Amino acid sequence: MQTTHTFHVTGMHCKACIMMIESELQDLSNISHSKVSLKSNTAEVTGDFGDKSPETIAEELTQVLAKRGYSLSVEKNVPSRNWNDFKMAAPIALLFIAAFYILQKVGLVNLINTSKVSYGTAFVVGVVASLSTCMAVVGGLLLSMSATFAKEGDKVRPQILFHIGRIVSFFILGGVIGSIGSAFQLNTTSTFILSFIIGIVMLVLGINLLDVFTWTKRLTPGMPKVLAKHALNISDLNHTLTPALVGIATFFLPCGFTQSMQIYTLSTGSFLTGGLTMLSFALGTLPVLGLISFSSFSIQQSSKAGIFFKTAGLIVIIFALFNLINSFAVVGIIPPLFNF
Repeated sequence: MQTTHTFHVTGMHCKACIMMIESELQDLSNISHSKVSLKSNTAEVTGDFGDKSPETIAEELTQVLAKRGYSLSVEKNVPSRNWNDFKMAAPIALLFIAAFYILQKVGLVNLINTSKVSYGTAFVVGVVASLSTCMAVVGGLLLSMSATFAKEGDKVRPQILFHIGRIVSFFILGGVIGSIGSAFQLNTTSTFILSFIIGIVMLVLGINLLDVFTWTKRLTPGMPKVLAKHALNISDLNHTLTPALVGIATFFLPCGFTQSMQIYTLSTGSFLTGGLTMLSFALGTLPVLGLISFSSFSIQQSSKAGIFFKTAGLIVIIFALFNLINSFAVVGIIPPLFNF
């Protein structure tokens, strides 16, 4: 007998979480339908659960979702803000910003001027993205694909193909986006609009990482749901080239950091510049995704996860504000406030 239950979800951070949870639940043989809402942090699940109580169902489904950092409950959980995390996060973020200011002054990176994002900047954004909750879906996809091939004793080759497919596709598809941008003549106003959008996206992502304001999670940009689901479903295939296809598919998954870099790449108007920018971003994500490939590495499971995410959030917010202020200064709306 099919019954429908609604559970409260703990651990959701962005739109990518919706697809990850729905995908995990619908893979279960006794569940016919699942619908997750980021707005209400709930999961509506339809399936054959026998005579089990809602509490028992929630516990069993949590065991499935726990590896992704999610849990279900009958009662609504009051989120813990963990304000004490800021006592460590704020000083670390300030030291990080100071270090990058010095690197920027000596010309190694350019993290302030959105009108010209350096490859070093793209690499750093990739590092932050790979450690953020938004990239959890990529890590989950990688682990899912790895588990499928590991059952057949093939552990190393799929990992290598995944990373090769990801890196190569980010260069080629980034170049394609850059080439598309070359068809448009971006004047000062257009460049300002793109820079403003990038700044706002980064600001929202930074606020989300703080895990303090729940309403901002709904503002995170995402790929069309149908396209992203198709990308996720590639991991269900068991074929020699599947790992490489999964790596390629990650270009289309709903990660706000990826999309902010894609927006910038459009403004480059160059295949080479666009390709190298997205390649630098992909290389920035490589160390952490490599750890996920060959270990049980998970920031979300760490006891220091709150401190880390708040530190990353503060860093992203500061960069976003610098970018927005500089964008307004470039078009003459406000006088330059910083001599960067």
